[in-house]
Amino acid sequence: MKSRIAKDFQEHHPAKEIRIKVFMEEQGFTQEFDEIDPIAYHAVIFDNDQAVACGRLYQKEGTEDTYILGRIAVLKEYRKQHLGAKILELLEDKIKELNGKKAELSAQISAVGFYEKNGYHKQGDIYFDEYCQHIKMIKYL
Repeated sequence: MKSRIAKDFQEHHPAKEIRIKVFMEEQGFTQEFDEIDPIAYHAVIFDNDQAVACGRLYQKEGTEDTYILGRIAVLKEYRKQHLGAKILELLEDKIKELNGKKAELSAQISAVGFYEKNGYHKQGDIYFDEYCQHIKMIKYL
């Protein structure tokens, strides 16, 4: 498998298809795409030419060293292959390259264990994003 990370989100970006399948079709979210997409770095893992996992990052407004991770998704048939962890690694490496020191994300409650295994810690209270419970998580890099 190969991967890439770049600031290149456009209409036919490979991450877009993954996010539609995972977040909109599987999980029922309706507000998947936003004004962050054009300014974020997007990481994608490919199996041959098919995009199978993705995530994004952008600098937290008003900070010099904190970055927000999100939209981390793996196609159903590729789960349990540690691709989510690989996406995290790609995004965290990019943060370090940008001289970042801290990663933040909004984790679905069902994914908290995954993020904890990858060094993230819960911060604050549970809140809802659309209909789904989330919690803020952080990791110092």
